Amino acid sequence: MKDILNQEDLYLLVDTFYKKLLADTRISYIFTEVVKINLEEHLPILVTFWSQVILGTGGYSKNLTQIHLDVNMKEYLSPELFSIWLDHFFVAVDENFAGENSEKIKTQALSLATILKIKIAQQSV
Repeated sequence: MKDILNQEDLYLLVDTFYKKLLADTRISYIFTEVVKINLEEHLPILVTFWSQVILGTGGYSKNLTQIHLDVNMKEYLSPELFSIWLDHFFVAVDENFAGENSEKIKTQALSLATILKIKIAQQSV
């Protein structure tokens, strides 16, 4: 199995990942009812984000933390939801890729989820 090497690989990853999320009723409502994402618009943004994180390409300029805090104001993003998110993300990576960048993206996803859970907990105080 090959490693994550370019934006095409990242597109495959986030497309696979979102198919898993949207098929899981425990979390899909966040994307279909609360945020109502348009996947055609959303996936390229995610590819840009992960490309910046993993490949160092730059180009992502949104405030990821604030976006999630805003979603949390509409619907509580519980630690359980982050666990579901991470599980699907890890499976999507492991089903398609193996290597240094594959491990790096999983570590970064775990760090991101941890930071967001802390920020959401602080927001709730």
